Amino acid sequence: MKLRPVFFAIIATVTLSLSFFSPASSMDDPGFIINRMVMCGKIAGKEPVASGDTFSALTEKVYCFLEAREIEDDTTVSFVWYFENTEMARVSLPLEKGMRWRTYSSKKLAGLKGNWKVELQEYSGVVLNTVYFQVQ
Repeated sequence: MKLRPVFFAIIATVTLSLSFFSPASSMDDPGFIINRMVMCGKIAGKEPVASGDTFSALTEKVYCFLEAREIEDDTTVSFVWYFENTEMARVSLPLEKGMRWRTYSSKKLAGLKGNWKVELQEYSGVVLNTVYFQVQ
C-alpha cells in the first residue's frame, strides 16, 4: 500500500514534464486559419480579381487579399508592405470572431519596379504569412 503515493507522484512528475516539451503552445497559434492570401489587381464582390505575382509598372494599385477562417476571438492583423526589403507601409485591420472573414490592404505602386512582398503579422510582430510579387 505504501507504493500507491509513490506511483501517483511519478505519474504527476511525468505528466508535468511532458507538458513542458509540447511542440505547440497558445503563443504559436494566432487563433485563426489563413485560408487564402493572394495579390491581385482589384477586388470585386469581396473577392480578388486578376490575381498573380507579376504586375506591370503601369499598374497604379495592387491589393493583398486575406481570407481567414475559424477565428477564435476578435483580433487585429497587420499587412506590412516591403519594396526591395524597405518597409513602405503598415496597415492594421480587424478580424472578427467567426467562421470566415475577408479583408484586404492596398498599395499604390508609384511605378516602383522590382521585388515586393507583403507580410501578414499578428499584433506582436510575428510573421504569419508572406506573399511575394514583382513589378516590371
